[in-house]
Amino acid sequence: MKKVGLVGGISWVSTLDYYQFINEGVNARLGGLNAAECMIYSLNFGDLQAKGWVNSFELLLNACNHLKNTGADGIVLCANTAHLFADELQASVQLPIIHLGTETAKAIQKAGLTKVGLIGTKFTMEMDFYQNKLKEHGLEVLIPEKQETRDYIQHTVKDELGVGFINPETKTNYISIAEELISRGAECIILGCTEIPMLINQGDFNVPVFDTTKIHCEAIVEYIVS
Repeated sequence: MKKVGLVGGISWVSTLDYYQFINEGVNARLGGLNAAECMIYSLNFGDLQAKGWVNSFELLLNACNHLKNTGADGIVLCANTAHLFADELQASVQLPIIHLGTETAKAIQKAGLTKVGLIGTKFTMEMDFYQNKLKEHGLEVLIPEKQETRDYIQHTVKDELGVGFINPETKTNYISIAEELISRGAECIILGCTEIPMLINQGDFNVPVFDTTKIHCEAIVEYIVS
């Protein structure tokens, strides 16, 4: 098996899901007592928030280098927004980074869909780094039109979901936001933040929902056992 290094803590609540899904996936493939051989570098999310995502390259690079030095064969960034620097980090560390956006795009392509509704952090929705990976695979991307809606998602991801707080009112609001994207023609919804599946899931919608955490973990398992 290949060893993976996980850059986690962004946030720790979703890193728990990564650890569980990866180990369950490896065991399902290999049986017995087999599980993933992995290392986790859990960042202090408070440090990253103090710097801001756009200024966090050095924090992420330091984590990746530590994982490389402990023997990782590949790197996993356990957050959609962290992929802002995925290409630069891969070039600097010279280890493969299993790209969450690319794996999500491949899963949507496989389902035969082309027009997607994206819900994630403000950075994931507004900046090019994530949407471009989807567009490279021929996907048309819709995001919430109103700035106040994107700001609301950012606030609730950081201050509620990021600390493990599940607010029923926020769930209702997220469903309404997704339904608005569907009304504009989205054939599916991307849960483009690793915390969002804590709040909404496939059971809340009649269109396909793509949980990026699970999609990413499936690709990581495939890498580990390949």
